[in-house]
Amino acid sequence: MSVKWRDFVRSLDKEAIENLAVGAAILGTGGGGDPYIGKLTAIQALEEGYEINVVDVEEVPKDALIIPSAGMGTPTVIVEKLPRGTEIINAFKALGEYLGKEVYATMPIEAGGLNSTFPLAVGAKMGIPIVDADGMGRAFPELQMTTFHINGVTVTPMALADERDNIVILKTCDNYWAEWIARDITIRFGGTAWIALYPMTGKELRKAAIPGTLGLAERLGEAVREARERKENPIDAVLNASQGFELFKGKVVDVERRTTGGFARGVVKIEGFDEYSGNTLEVHIQNENLVAIKNGDVIASVPDLITILDLETAVPITTESVKYGQRCFVIGIPCSEMWRTEKGLEVAGPKYFGYDVEYEPIEEIMGEV
Repeated sequence: MSVKWRDFVRSLDKEAIENLAVGAAILGTGGGGDPYIGKLTAIQALEEGYEINVVDVEEVPKDALIIPSAGMGTPTVIVEKLPRGTEIINAFKALGEYLGKEVYATMPIEAGGLNSTFPLAVGAKMGIPIVDADGMGRAFPELQMTTFHINGVTVTPMALADERDNIVILKTCDNYWAEWIARDITIRFGGTAWIALYPMTGKELRKAAIPGTLGLAERLGEAVREARERKENPIDAVLNASQGFELFKGKVVDVERRTTGGFARGVVKIEGFDEYSGNTLEVHIQNENLVAIKNGDVIASVPDLITILDLETAVPITTESVKYGQRCFVIGIPCSEMWRTEKGLEVAGPKYFGYDVEYEPIEEIMGEV
């Protein structure tokens, strides 16, 4: 591997990783895996003497090979079935060997807790940089729900690995078949799989990726930390740093959550207090928060981001950790413009998930409230 990329990377330290993990969970809309697990994996790589280097999209050579890395499965299972840490490395190496080409960099497939931080350890241990970008700008539950897919990049060939050293190389006819077959393999693996997928060139990366999402996550986490240190309201800091909107404030009074078909699905019911007293918010989930319904009216929906934060600390509450009695603040954040195209809404709009509503940009809804 050429070391030329070292001329224009920035290296992450422990504090940067701590900040990034918090910010990625905010962008992850409740999904993307437990941020704590991913954070520990990245910090462990630093403690073992590895470097974590991040490179901007525009610095990646057009003919370079980039392979994103991620975890796949049900967030509630990942909490109980912790990875050894070698699974994702095995998947990454297997795909690189299958392609028979030198891999220039890895990157996250999505902006989510675990799935934003696990690629850091992959890049560190493979001696390659991590691209400051992803394919969602948030987290989504299915493999084809990416800006890579929208721009014609194929999911496969991809590799899946588990803790028993099983490795599957998968090649499918299209990205939807990749999701269906990989989901079945993930269920057979026990509910989680560690994957390398969407191999692409630097030229494809520049067209298809959402740039700067690792940097944004790091800034969001830094804003939360600094607000706490100054004893200011960290939720205000999140809203300012994300250009987000206040949706609701209240207490979780009911959680319906089940694991089915390889996903965590359910509804979180929140009763309002203070200025929201007498109001109710329902947040529907499929690994991630999909739709927010206040008193029967949709006030935010995919592909815009819906995030539940702890009322006092602004720590994101993931779909696997939300529970009765939590006092929370719900915010909405505008998604990437790529998701607001006809193709983007076809792939990840509310109708794809079965909601009979027309998508409205959150800033337009908030302007009407």
